[in-house]
Amino acid sequence: MREKILSIIERNSRIDLKELAVILGVEETDVVNEMAAMEKEGIICGYHTMIDWEKTSVEKVTALIEVRVTPQRGQGFDNIAERIYKYPEVNSVYLISGGYDLLVTLEGKSLKEVSAFVSDKLSALDTVLSTATHFILKKYKDHGTILAKKYEDEREKITP
Repeated sequence: MREKILSIIERNSRIDLKELAVILGVEETDVVNEMAAMEKEGIICGYHTMIDWEKTSVEKVTALIEVRVTPQRGQGFDNIAERIYKYPEVNSVYLISGGYDLLVTLEGKSLKEVSAFVSDKLSALDTVLSTATHFILKKYKDHGTILAKKYEDEREKITP
């Protein structure tokens, strides 16, 4: 039942628990208890709302930053990752394979603000060897949700 609950709430965290119980064919109290247990165990870490900021008046810039670091003896990448994720500007930090070690995502009000964070804070860390910053220009799909709808021609077709 856990995997089914997780699969459903990952796509829609606002689903009514009665509806979820019906879908799963169990009692609502079973769903409530299972979700509470998963929250306590840290399986469910939080609930988030996805917003298409492009449709608001809020100015936001999102960047993906690849970071190459020197891992610390006996601790690997954990300490440097923790130092990075403690910055409030940072949304996420991932250990990745390939030419870089960490992938950091962050948001700022402008390209300049994000660039300043990278040069003044991130690159200044003693274990950071290099960074590569990529700004997100447009989101097409995020967390499984399609954001950029395909343009549909609304003109009326005229046939002879």
